[in-house]
Amino acid sequence: MELAPHLHRIGNDIIAAYLIVTADGITVIDAGLSGHWNDLQDELHTMGRSLTDIRGLILTHGDSDHVGFAERLRRETGAPVYVHGADADRARGGKTPKTEWGTMKIGALVGFVAYSIRKGGMRTTWLTELVDVHDGDELDLPGAPRVISTPGHSPGSISVYSPLVRAVFVGDGLTTRHVLTGTAGPAPAPFTDDPAQALASLDRIAHLDADWVLPGHGTPWHGTPERIVEEVRRAAAR
Repeated sequence: MELAPHLHRIGNDIIAAYLIVTADGITVIDAGLSGHWNDLQDELHTMGRSLTDIRGLILTHGDSDHVGFAERLRRETGAPVYVHGADADRARGGKTPKTEWGTMKIGALVGFVAYSIRKGGMRTTWLTELVDVHDGDELDLPGAPRVISTPGHSPGSISVYSPLVRAVFVGDGLTTRHVLTGTAGPAPAPFTDDPAQALASLDRIAHLDADWVLPGHGTPWHGTPERIVEEVRRAAAR
């Protein structure tokens, strides 16, 4: 789905990944689940592009519903996969801490689990090779994406800012659709290692010059980062 010139989304409001599309190539942000491989190819076909146009894939963190097709893409195309060093072990399939699930609604939970199973969430292929990134790195990829360290959901969680598409990709730094309750609207993301740190990290994106804030779960936010950060903090206070 084209959100704006040069900016596309694959997946849906349950789990999403994004593409920055330029004449020089494509940058992929997150890799959803393994079954999103077909969605990726369908989107490329719609644009008249191919897998060989992909110059690199950036993971906002190393959880299974973001690692998805990353290893397959790396193996089949040679495109590098970029991950913050603090999440490298996570992206290789290492142990993750247990987190509180909080409030759940059975319909939303069943929908999330069913979609995850349908899209291959039970058969994650973890990364075997990756490229470490650090806070402030501007990667030599289409869209000139810049890495912003936003730990909290995981130690190596990052946001990715592209001035070309005036967007910040936040992974699970926040959500606009809670996968366990189905509640729509900006809020803290579930399954977060350190909720207080995740909220504090939002300061790092609040004043970016962007028109889009794009989470891994939920509707794309067409508005300023400052406004959505305010909304997330209000939701957290409730």
